[in-house]
Amino acid sequence: MRPAAHAAPTVPASEPADTVLERLTAVYSRAADPERAASAAAYMKNIAPFLGIATPRRRALSRTVLAGTGRPDEADCTAIALRCWELPEREYQYFAADYLRRHVACCSSGFLPVLRHLVSTRAWWDTVDVLAAHVAGPLVAADPVLATAMDRWIEDDDLWVARTALLHQLRYRNLTDTGRLFGYCLVRADHPDFFIRKAIGWCLREYAKTDPDAVREFVDGARDRLSPLSVREALKNVR
Repeated sequence: MRPAAHAAPTVPASEPADTVLERLTAVYSRAADPERAASAAAYMKNIAPFLGIATPRRRALSRTVLAGTGRPDEADCTAIALRCWELPEREYQYFAADYLRRHVACCSSGFLPVLRHLVSTRAWWDTVDVLAAHVAGPLVAADPVLATAMDRWIEDDDLWVARTALLHQLRYRNLTDTGRLFGYCLVRADHPDFFIRKAIGWCLREYAKTDPDAVREFVDGARDRLSPLSVREALKNVR
């Protein structure tokens, strides 16, 4: 059954967000490189226009933008992320994803609806994967009740929401809930999309660094259900 449509979260008032966005748009726009922008947009399947700022340069500029801004609260994180998501060029979403990764500890379980909006809006692997592993993962680790939200997300018709559920434990290592990990892989094993099949293989491959025998045993038992891509990715480093 298709879940109900989710309303876009309201952007809260935030003076720190006002400061950050004013600096950000000024600093990033001055660094734009139209030739690099066209190449980046083509590489990313034209998911969005780009400013054309290479990642090392962009992160150096971000440090300039954030100098002296202090530690945010959840409202500041929400405002900065949502406002960056409203801007057309992709580098602004990269800034927001990096910002949330850095300050996820400032956010509570109440941030989850905002996160869902981010992973399902203007969605592509470049933002979703950062948000899954470095925002969704820490939020669930801090409040295990949110694992039940991941149980809903894995069933979602939006493939990026489901991919987030698959990848949220990517950095958990020995704290991985293997029941959920393997269960999620089976729930979406027949999904036809490359990005889901790849995510299944990726999360299994990552957990294989912690427990290769468990991954090998799971894949052997589920080989007739998993796609060849998922199997190949899962066992890539398992001997």
